[in-house]
Amino acid sequence: MLDNKNALFDTAAALAAFDLDAVHPGTYHDAAGWGAVDGRTLIDAVCPADGQTVARVAASAGADLDKVIAAAVETQKSWRTVPAPRRGEFVRRIGQLVENNIDDLAAIVCLDTGKSTMEAKGELREVIDMSTLAAGQARMMYGFTQQSQRVDHRMYDQWLPLGVVGVISAYNFPAAVWAQNGFLSAIAGNTVVWKPSPKVPLTAIALQQLVNRAAAEMGCEGVFSLVIPADDAVSDQIITDTRIAMVSFTGSTRVGKHVADVVGSTLGRRYQLECSGNNGCIVDETADLELAAKALAFGAVGTTGQRCTSTRRVIAHEGIVDELVALMGKAFAQITIGDPRDPDTVVGPLIDAPAVDQYRSVLATAQRDGATVAYGGNVIDRPGLYVEPAIVTGVQPDSAIAQEETFAPIVSVLTYRTLDEAISIHNDVAQGLASGIHSTNLTNIETFLSSRGSDCGIVRVNMGTTGADVGSAFGGEKETGGGRTAGSDAWKGFMRRQSVCVNWGGKSAWDNLIQL
Repeated sequence: MLDNKNALFDTAAALAAFDLDAVHPGTYHDAAGWGAVDGRTLIDAVCPADGQTVARVAASAGADLDKVIAAAVETQKSWRTVPAPRRGEFVRRIGQLVENNIDDLAAIVCLDTGKSTMEAKGELREVIDMSTLAAGQARMMYGFTQQSQRVDHRMYDQWLPLGVVGVISAYNFPAAVWAQNGFLSAIAGNTVVWKPSPKVPLTAIALQQLVNRAAAEMGCEGVFSLVIPADDAVSDQIITDTRIAMVSFTGSTRVGKHVADVVGSTLGRRYQLECSGNNGCIVDETADLELAAKALAFGAVGTTGQRCTSTRRVIAHEGIVDELVALMGKAFAQITIGDPRDPDTVVGPLIDAPAVDQYRSVLATAQRDGATVAYGGNVIDRPGLYVEPAIVTGVQPDSAIAQEETFAPIVSVLTYRTLDEAISIHNDVAQGLASGIHSTNLTNIETFLSSRGSDCGIVRVNMGTTGADVGSAFGGEKETGGGRTAGSDAWKGFMRRQSVCVNWGGKSAWDNLIQL
């Protein structure tokens, strides 16, 4: 399994670094430790780079999840009383352990996802950065003072813990999404129950092992728990159990709607959604086309197109579209696709066989709709789940490939004549996560950034649509869900707001009416 003489890591050594057994429990909470293996459904941890089973994970059963939630509720009663800066120190220690073990942990991410080691380490650096941000934010969870209309009264807002937060994450970023949600939850005084995708179970177990080390050092046991169910029925317990105060979900819009329906039906509970992205980038007639081609290339093929922020649509001015497509093709041709352990690899495989089938289906449908595959578009004939990045031209705005999220390294090229037309094409999709414009025209840039421009949660100028600075809030609008995590004031989403009024003058408004 991914063993070759030029390999960047040794599989057995990477597994051993996190005590990952051939069959490992998929359940952890501090009250009982790692869960049972016997009698549990086994999940195969399959590496998409070669289709080999790296290890097996004993799936969490419904009874396991019930115990994890109960333990999280009990731990939160004491965790909420721990000073927030101390909570931040615990989160920062987790980040330090990730940094100290980044090579071995990157190997686990590669085995789980098929990401190149370069991309795996990039994701883990987001975890490290997020721990630093959260540790600092723990000292800055500000309320604000208001002016009371009453004499000798003081009013102010404060932010308090919610309780237990359930984090449901997708396969494409098995570490970063957990950190963005879990670290903010923890500094807010909440405990965290994490359900990762069963497609990438080893990363979650490895991270839980590091959390356990940090917790033992600092006396912060029980804040983070882990469940890895094999079926949707057990997973649904996270969203139906009213002991979980908030559910933060990352995944498809279809499942996000289900989460919203279920959690929203129990008033007082909260949900936060980070769902599908169908990200467009306008390239106008003034753009630096070489810069644009490089940015669009990585935006389309990074993580094999399996990012919620991947560039799906290029909306190019008709006067420069041919030159831009040619430059993008040259850029694509220089991206090495292969075994993620190979030091020359930039892009690895898709996650599983259904993803390859979907890649084929999207391209076939686009061609039936009259579009042309101008570059790539083939499944690579070798062991593993490798495909060529594809550039599709002649795409119409209302076609399926332009309207739906294609979770693969496929980029559609559409054309426009006026900026208003480009913005209309850009916004006329159901999703609203990331967007971009390549231009040297200040008016065009500022128009795209204005209220009549991009309707997305993220806008990038002369950049790709991918990549997240942890200091800014991450999330999108429309069917992307509207949630925010990471930086800025995203921490507020993991707390409850309380308005306080204090009478410090010793007098009542009723003093003239009531004599005691």
